[in-house]
Amino acid sequence: MSAAEAGGVFHRARGRTLDAFSSEKEREWKGPFYFIQGADPQFGLMKAWATGDCDNGGDEWEQEIRLAEQAVQAINKLNPKPKFFVLCGDLVHAMPGIKAVFSGHYHRNAGGTYRNLDMVVSSAIGCQLGTDTHGLRVVVVTAEKIIHRYYSLDELSEKGIEDDLMDLLKEN
Repeated sequence: MSAAEAGGVFHRARGRTLDAFSSEKEREWKGPFYFIQGADPQFGLMKAWATGDCDNGGDEWEQEIRLAEQAVQAINKLNPKPKFFVLCGDLVHAMPGIKAVFSGHYHRNAGGTYRNLDMVVSSAIGCQLGTDTHGLRVVVVTAEKIIHRYYSLDELSEKGIEDDLMDLLKEN
């Protein structure tokens, strides 16, 4: 199965909402609950691993899609249902070379570089613990570089993304 075909399989879930999270009853503690955490579906790795070429060969996703569907089916059979399902780790098998790591949780902008790896920490949408404004980081990825810029919520909603970043998106 190709990547394009796989995208169609998971497209069916788009647009669904979970009313329970938006309701008033979810704003207060109601007792214990559980959630499910899954990791590393890494579409393409199983073929790459089987062929012994982990730098290439990530073009077939059939096994991983079957396993991901099995995971969803298993979760859907649970009673009671989990509060939510979070998927983390490697979603696809690709080795483009990591140039930057983006994170939050510090509630202020920060970062640094170590051995050509940028660590970029974005401030919070919510509570600020420093002098940064409530905002979001826009990250543009091109074949040659990763460019990022932090915008206040007001700035982003009033002015949008700056022209120089938009121009990078048009290069292809």
